[in-house]
Amino acid sequence: MNVSMEKMLTTDNKFRTIMIDITQKEVWFITGSQHLYGPETLAQVADNSAEIVKALDSSEVIPVKVIIKPTVKTTEEIYETLTAANHAENCIGIITWMHTFSPAKMWIRGLTALQKPLCHLHTQFNKSIPWGTIDMDFMNLNQAAHGDREFGFMVSRLRKNRKVVVGHWSEESVQKQIGDWTRVAAAWDDWQGAKFARFGDNMRFVAVTDGDKVEAETKFGFSVNTYPVGDLVEVINAVSDTEIDELIKEYEESYNISENLLADGDKRSSLVEAARIELGLEKFLVDGGFKGFSDTFEDLHGMRQLPGIAVQRLMEKGYGFAGEGDWKTAALVRAMKVMGSGLEGGNAFMEDYTYHLDPENPRVLGSHMLEVDPSLAVDQPTCEVHPLGIGGKEDPVRLVFNGRATDSLNAALMDFGNRFRLLINKTIGEEVKEDLPHLPVARVMWKPLPDFKTACQAWILGGGAHHTCYSENVSVEQLEDFAEIAGIESLVIDENTTIRNFKYDIKTSEAYYKLH
Repeated sequence: MNVSMEKMLTTDNKFRTIMIDITQKEVWFITGSQHLYGPETLAQVADNSAEIVKALDSSEVIPVKVIIKPTVKTTEEIYETLTAANHAENCIGIITWMHTFSPAKMWIRGLTALQKPLCHLHTQFNKSIPWGTIDMDFMNLNQAAHGDREFGFMVSRLRKNRKVVVGHWSEESVQKQIGDWTRVAAAWDDWQGAKFARFGDNMRFVAVTDGDKVEAETKFGFSVNTYPVGDLVEVINAVSDTEIDELIKEYEESYNISENLLADGDKRSSLVEAARIELGLEKFLVDGGFKGFSDTFEDLHGMRQLPGIAVQRLMEKGYGFAGEGDWKTAALVRAMKVMGSGLEGGNAFMEDYTYHLDPENPRVLGSHMLEVDPSLAVDQPTCEVHPLGIGGKEDPVRLVFNGRATDSLNAALMDFGNRFRLLINKTIGEEVKEDLPHLPVARVMWKPLPDFKTACQAWILGGGAHHTCYSENVSVEQLEDFAEIAGIESLVIDENTTIRNFKYDIKTSEAYYKLH
């Protein structure tokens, strides 16, 4: 689930965040043709397009609305439709299809003006050739085979990035590709005008978590600004005891509470403070219209403990987060949560923490100090309090759990000076079978593809960050599509990766971005 930044006030002025429903978003289906074929053919084009849209809109694997638009036949109609898409609030992208031949010079002005993501569906209305009845009327009507090629040339000629989906519109695999792309388009739409808050700067002297926030806003559409921890503390301290009591009841109903945090436990005050922090932090984010945030253990002035359970639960609601001031990862976590909205599995801030270097079965143990999203939990989390060892504050409360065994991936976003790089590694999540009695944090185990040594070597060669978004429901293809929409570099480490080829990909990419 993903969080909207809207705020609802009840009669007693309590606030609650509202979940985003991406099913209310739209993609516009635009069919291209021309006046050459006469009104009868154009009427048939419109009817066939409507049937396709009806099927796509009712498909269970396409989470947004598919809206049909009138067939475009002239330069003016194309321009008016595409610029209208730019300004339509709920429109997150367009799907184009050339039922007949649509001379592509008509599309130049509209495509040049288009600002929304574009998916080109290369299909045709009929699935099979009607061998016994096919004639030139049929051929003139059903000529997407070369109509789409004409359109494709112009999009390529204009150097516009787009998604191309090929196959009959009724096939589930085709609808799934379209649906996956609409999730990517929804994530991109969610970034436009988004605000991310930094409480404090990034961890001192750390390189990869830093970056150019001006370039990021120019490239991605979201803004990142720093807010004094003292401003947050004022909101935290204003939280009422009644609100705290209600939230603690929710904790007790949702998690296994350790004995020392129960009502008569000697650490109960730590749970009270953790609840106060969560309520204050959420109110700050809601009131400010933020979609994500970062903090750092080096800047906690006025806070009694580093936010643990507060961050975990806010991520579970849909906020993007990353520790130590890492605003790029916080934004990426938010985007991937939007992509995975409503699907099984989670998307979470993660860190490659330590290795199990068994030659027979090497694995990565992922975690963070406190802040791993409980959407990854295989069982009901335990709510515990323990010393942290850094930050110099009181012992923080956190949720402790193990992750699931499932297909997954890690993605990281880095600033390389002349471009941003999105690095993606396919992984296989594994069950954590060993007891970890002295490691009171959430943890996830995985095996990176194609194998441990190749994946780690490629990740380091690619300049991959130690902070990532770990996903159980977003695909490599979706992240590549996201990078295409953003106009940034993407590199993939998967079952087909070799170090020789990966080095070549890096060098090729370096040359490309020096020329662009």
